[in-house]
Amino acid sequence: MTNKARGVLYIGVTADIAARAEQHRNGTGSAFCRKYGLTRLVLVEPHDDIMLAIAREKALKAWKREWKIRLVEESNPDWRDMTDLIL
Repeated sequence: MTNKARGVLYIGVTADIAARAEQHRNGTGSAFCRKYGLTRLVLVEPHDDIMLAIAREKALKAWKREWKIRLVEESNPDWRDMTDLIL
């Protein structure tokens, strides 16, 4: 999640991405997203195994900011909000 292109970044894991994205958009998601106005879903990585998803989340959180930006821009160079694509 982010607030704008190359803005504040939030990485999380969920079993229901559509519901979670909607929570963030409505301000009922995480306190971090509320604080920084993060309502734009710019990257989704589906995983079949929750343990693998959690491991990926932890790895991404340890990445340098520029690596995270590059990851987003490889699949979503315009930083478009993908929420409507998953609802």
